[in-house]
Amino acid sequence: MTDDNHRPKVTKKRSSAGLGLFAIEDIKKGQLIIEYTGERISDDEANERGGKYLFIVTDKIVIDGKSRENTARYINHACKPNAEAEHNEENDCIYIRASKNIKAGEEITYHYGKDYFTLMIKPEGCKCNSCLAKVA
Repeated sequence: MTDDNHRPKVTKKRSSAGLGLFAIEDIKKGQLIIEYTGERISDDEANERGGKYLFIVTDKIVIDGKSRENTARYINHACKPNAEAEHNEENDCIYIRASKNIKAGEEITYHYGKDYFTLMIKPEGCKCNSCLAKVA
């Protein structure tokens, strides 16, 4: 079991998909990395606002993570990610947890989900490292 009280140090910097979030220190599989924070809004409000930092928590709650204070917003999509989003049902928070060991300097990624991928990523072409490697 990992210590959820110790959050690893991370930083944002350029990646293949724009800005990304990178580990400053090694992160162990299962370790809690960061919380996806922002204004909690209704699904209807999210549809009105639009935006690329909306995280659907439930069918009634969406987190608008557009604030730059939400460091988790810099985590990019990957088809073969090293982290995953986890919904805490007690407080309707979204936490990002390592799904495998992540080395210092490595980009932190998670899969944005089938619907988001189909609507937003696939038409533009996926820019994650595993997809870019297939093209090269």
